[in-house]
Amino acid sequence: MDLKKIKKFLLVGALAFAVQLPSVSAKNDEDLIEMPKTYPAKYTSHYVKQITPMYKSTGKDEVIYVALDMLKGTNGEFSRNAILGNNLSGKPVKIEFRDLGTINPDYENFDALGWKKNKQLFIYINPRHKDAPPGALAALLSHEALHQDEYNSLAEETYAWTMEASVWYEILKLYPESNDKLHPLVVRENTLKKLFVRGNYSDKYIKKTVMSNEGYKNLPSTSPGFEDL
Repeated sequence: MDLKKIKKFLLVGALAFAVQLPSVSAKNDEDLIEMPKTYPAKYTSHYVKQITPMYKSTGKDEVIYVALDMLKGTNGEFSRNAILGNNLSGKPVKIEFRDLGTINPDYENFDALGWKKNKQLFIYINPRHKDAPPGALAALLSHEALHQDEYNSLAEETYAWTMEASVWYEILKLYPESNDKLHPLVVRENTLKKLFVRGNYSDKYIKKTVMSNEGYKNLPSTSPGFEDL
């Protein structure tokens, strides 16, 4: 091969290498995107982008996608599947942050609310929890996903609160960084966890709390699917 051909070959190779550089740079830029400090380390921009198609049918909030993904491998797996469509409606549950007082003034200070409109299930979360650790939102969602019809009862609430407490207990083992003790939703979850642990990991004290809750005073003892109290 003569000198001219060698130079031409080297030039083509250099150009090909230069063309590849932007894609490498773009990938590195994606890895460097700073995610909210409340997200566990595994939830990088790249990872969240990968899981988004699985959860986008539930709504538009990225933190909800992370929260649902964190339910994997916990007692909340049932709730996660229910939210994704394995529920009485047969459709994904729609989740959004919403001023609950616009639904009913009595709901203004609720942390979340399960709702059914026609054949669609919704979970509305108080906007004050938008910046909550996704692990705390995961525990909250594990509770609300159990409310799948227009009926409710003391037995159903006892089961839902116990589910929430057990999931939070597991979340803290898997993602201890979720325990931001200053956030109001984390305060709620830690209160439930104490009752759960105090009751030897049962609903013993949670049941007593539900029974004494003024907001539940008009609920029947049982409801469909929750016949035992």
